[in-house]
Amino acid sequence: MFKEKFLAKSINGYPVRISGIGIAIPEHIITNDDLSKIIDTNDEWITTRTGIRERHVVSGDEGATSLSAKAAKEAIEYAGLTPPDIDIIICATSIPDNLYPSTACEVQGQIGAKNAIAFNVVAACSGFVYAMKIVHAFITNGTYKRALIIGADIHSRAIDWTDRSTCILFGDAAGAMVLEKSEGENEIYNINLYSDGTKSGDLYLPVNGKNSPLVKANTEKKQFVFMNGKEIYKFSVRIIPDAILKTLKEIDLDINKLDYLIPHQANIRIIEALAEKLNLRDEQLIANLQMFGNTSSASIPVALYNAIKDKKVKVPSNIAMVGFGSGLTWGVAVVKWTAKDKRL
Repeated sequence: MFKEKFLAKSINGYPVRISGIGIAIPEHIITNDDLSKIIDTNDEWITTRTGIRERHVVSGDEGATSLSAKAAKEAIEYAGLTPPDIDIIICATSIPDNLYPSTACEVQGQIGAKNAIAFNVVAACSGFVYAMKIVHAFITNGTYKRALIIGADIHSRAIDWTDRSTCILFGDAAGAMVLEKSEGENEIYNINLYSDGTKSGDLYLPVNGKNSPLVKANTEKKQFVFMNGKEIYKFSVRIIPDAILKTLKEIDLDINKLDYLIPHQANIRIIEALAEKLNLRDEQLIANLQMFGNTSSASIPVALYNAIKDKKVKVPSNIAMVGFGSGLTWGVAVVKWTAKDKRL
């Protein structure tokens, strides 16, 4: 029933598959013990509350663009393609190196994807799923054949390193995927996106700027991440399970038949609460935030890539990916994973 209904939904469009994946992680690591030297905390306090033991952060001139370009090149090579094969690049980032030009355009130039259009989307930790939905629509309707999506965020430059509630959580990274028109069955089963702007004050990052000296001065805000942790936790464990079940129900895929769930790697308590509400088996859940922290829009591809590397993901498999964060935004993508590294 699942397969028949899914194929029926795709009959009016071109089938789509994921063919490549790549990531870029900064070399510099900040451990919980390192943080204890600058704020009032310790490894046990952080680990028990978040599950995070260390996070990678950019150093020197590293940034969203350089990490994105590295992840993009690997994803394209994984797919057995070259940069000129790509028709469209979408970068999901809320903390780029520049407000303009877009990170996607910078990456397009750096990797030589001369035939691709490029732009950014801003949906914070949900951005990667948002980008996947957009390129899926473009490929399904025949506008483009091959797409590159990137998730990249550099939180280490946007948090208050004296604020224990936020600086312990975030790490920097980029992750990329190649999606393309398939010659076989559709492998993007279903993607649903959601937003609730009434909760925008629970998680935000202001952009500094001063009004013209010819008008009344504005109230300047510190350019640091603000998060109402309790509200974000309650939102996540209340809303996300229903969104996952709804997305699966629409394609008649029982959650017990789901091979893996890759949630946004925000906090181990949120992930454990989701697993409990959904009655997931241990082998269905993919989490590696203990090594990377919350890498925002990069967290889903980073988690998947490392699970593949560690041989924790079988091929083929049915995978649900869920992002949630500032906006508030959330999104669920259910896919069939068949991609094999063409470099091997």
